[in-house]
Amino acid sequence: MWRELLPVGRHSDSGGYRRYAWTGADADCRAWFREQAEGRGLAYEVDRNGNQWAWLGDPAAGDAVVTGSHLDSVPDGGAFDGPLGVVSSFAALDELRARGARFGRPLAVVNFGDEEGARFGLACVGSRLTAGLLTVEEAHRLTDGDGTTLPQAMEAAGYDPEGIGADPERLARIGAFVELHVEQGRALDLSGDRVGIASAIWPHGRWRFDFRGEANHAGTTRLVDRRDPMLSYAETVLAARREAELAGAVATFGKISVEPNGVNAIPSLVRGWLDSRAADQQTLDTVVSGIEKAAREYADAHGIDLDVVRESFTPVVEFDHALRDELGRILATASDRLKVPVLGTGAGHDAGILAGRVPTAMLFVRNPTGVSHSPAEFAAEDDCVAGVHALADVLEGLACR
Repeated sequence: MWRELLPVGRHSDSGGYRRYAWTGADADCRAWFREQAEGRGLAYEVDRNGNQWAWLGDPAAGDAVVTGSHLDSVPDGGAFDGPLGVVSSFAALDELRARGARFGRPLAVVNFGDEEGARFGLACVGSRLTAGLLTVEEAHRLTDGDGTTLPQAMEAAGYDPEGIGADPERLARIGAFVELHVEQGRALDLSGDRVGIASAIWPHGRWRFDFRGEANHAGTTRLVDRRDPMLSYAETVLAARREAELAGAVATFGKISVEPNGVNAIPSLVRGWLDSRAADQQTLDTVVSGIEKAAREYADAHGIDLDVVRESFTPVVEFDHALRDELGRILATASDRLKVPVLGTGAGHDAGILAGRVPTAMLFVRNPTGVSHSPAEFAAEDDCVAGVHALADVLEGLACR
């Protein structure tokens, strides 16, 4: 399975992946998922929001145990973020069948669409729509860099966008959702553990900073006569790092748009996107307000107009304590297993979106470098296998009663 997925959407120059929602690479990933489902005799379906499902047992019976993740990527992302969870889900099912497991609850593997938000700028679109956390009107307003709307992209890929929206009936079928994911950090590497259990997802959000100045000639305009928004933006980038360090949080300006974007032109507009995350809401608020305060001071000093817009926000997500404890019990009592560490994460996931609707938990697989959202992202094969066995143990403990 891993070898089949590796070349899909891989960019020859960067070595990273460009599996954006509703593109050709995404279609190839979706075709792969369908082949894996049907090859195992699972009932395959696509829901109203474009999420793919592979069912063992009757979905209508309810109280299902669901596992899976996503197959799309960030720009030039790594091979493991998302796909490891989907591949491991199918592999765990194979392992359970090899054990002769008898299922007492329906089991499903899911591939949620557009988790990374690389094309339309909003993460977890498929799960947000399903959970009712993204309205139809909001979804229709999502556009990519070329001006293509989400409904247009879905239709071009052969899917009907008319039915998108909240899907409470589907969520009501789910008794537990467990997502396996490569760790996006080094906590497990530092502790020496191969697998961990998630406790919570830090609150996080994305803010757009629009610095508006005056376009002019880069070679003839005196420095004192310039209203250059790039200066205010650059100073704000440094302020973000400073505020995050002071608070023990993280903050990154990872995307920028410049107009008119000419080498010999002073910009009229510099638009930067801030991503910030912290262990608690108060700390996050302190960091973001500190960055905005500094940005406004820099803008005033350079005669720049500034608008700040919060484009998305996710509050702290505490995973279901009972389910989390049950995962710990299952893994602690499984053969040749030790106590599994519980750790928080600053990364968002579909599991975090669903946590407010169904009991949800996560497993992490060790990442020796901590690098993620990069072609250098990596997990050793023996650790991935350990993750499959851990997921199989969890699914057996939850679904085979």
